[in-house]
Amino acid sequence: MSEAVLLDLIHGFCPTCCASLLEERAAEPRVFLLCGHDHQNNNSFTDASVLSGSSVQVLDSSSTAECLYRFKQIVDGLNLSLVTVLTSPQGRQVLSLYQDLLFTAVYTFDYTVKSVDSTCPSCRSLAHRDLPGERVHEEVCAFLQQLPALQGDVRTLASSLIPDCFGHGFSTRTGGVSYIPTLSSLNLFSSSRRRESGAVVQENRRRLALHAGFHPQPLHFVKVNHASDVWVMGKAEPESYDAIVTNRSEVVLAAPGADCMPVLFADPVSMVIGAAHAGWKGTLMGVATATVEAMVTEFGCQVSNIIVAIGPSVGACCFTLGREQALDFHRIHPDCVPDPQSARPHVNIRLANRILLEQGGILPEHIHDDMMTDRFCVTPCTSCHPEAFFSHVRDGINFGTQVGFLWIKKNWKTEPTLSRQDGVELTE
Repeated sequence: MSEAVLLDLIHGFCPTCCASLLEERAAEPRVFLLCGHDHQNNNSFTDASVLSGSSVQVLDSSSTAECLYRFKQIVDGLNLSLVTVLTSPQGRQVLSLYQDLLFTAVYTFDYTVKSVDSTCPSCRSLAHRDLPGERVHEEVCAFLQQLPALQGDVRTLASSLIPDCFGHGFSTRTGGVSYIPTLSSLNLFSSSRRRESGAVVQENRRRLALHAGFHPQPLHFVKVNHASDVWVMGKAEPESYDAIVTNRSEVVLAAPGADCMPVLFADPVSMVIGAAHAGWKGTLMGVATATVEAMVTEFGCQVSNIIVAIGPSVGACCFTLGREQALDFHRIHPDCVPDPQSARPHVNIRLANRILLEQGGILPEHIHDDMMTDRFCVTPCTSCHPEAFFSHVRDGINFGTQVGFLWIKKNWKTEPTLSRQDGVELTE
């Protein structure tokens, strides 16, 4: 397996003592020196005796966080996942903190720990450097916050059907710092199975929060299970669920999507909200109507007062299923499957949710989706618009994630109404 070799000069060895380690790794094609800004102008470091005859890349940025971030970019570009680290015992402790923040389980770090030369004053001073975990976290966050946005500014879609007593929106893929092509740039969900680190995703969420106006409140994500379980916030939280409902103000609910639908629910009379993740499985299992039922039974909402906004998701133009699964949607309504005789019929999961919601009592005019042509569209096809949205169908397993988010504004003074004037489709 191809690997990258990282020699730690910041916490492990001085440049002079590093020369012997470089000689041991002279045959390695990808050797990196983690030296940071402190050693940038060090004559012993730049001396030919240290670098002679080796194809070494020097990581000499102003902070360890930046050095390792640039290192990760190179590693990702080479599609490497095995990293051998030569450092001191103390260096291993510190670098492990950075590893947890900037890398995921995709990468394997093999630490080769060597004791420092007790006769070398420089090595002894490095060995006594101390950097507690909170300082590492602060350094990583500060570095990520100063990164320029990629692909333009943060942009969100807003439904003109949801009243101003609620804050809400649907994110797009622009304005974040994610650099991996299928995740670039405002990916809002991290997975240990992908190369996107949790720290980068948290920075993307921070930027969305600042843009949308709910910073510093965190996003409360549904714990996707592709089913129909609903968590009533305040009760014991299940291990997994695809919808949340609450009447608490300043709590920001979030439903992810990357072809699956982020669905937002708002009752401006009872001041209750909900957010649901509805894929094709959750649609068939009735997650949207289960969310409505929870709002009614738990908070006394009237179905006729509930407004629903269905966010960016895959359209029937791009989404197909096997004939057996498609038949289940055909049973909801024949229009949900325009080509039922095809080997893999196209399926309109948005229409299926509209029909199920209407059957559950939601007024047709209270559902904002691509069928509502007199308002700006908040339900574009994610697969058809690679410049604006992530898509599992289009991008494969390493897809990014956008979200629908919703919260009740605190101390809202104006009498709520069931609708408002059309706003801007794409806010910046």
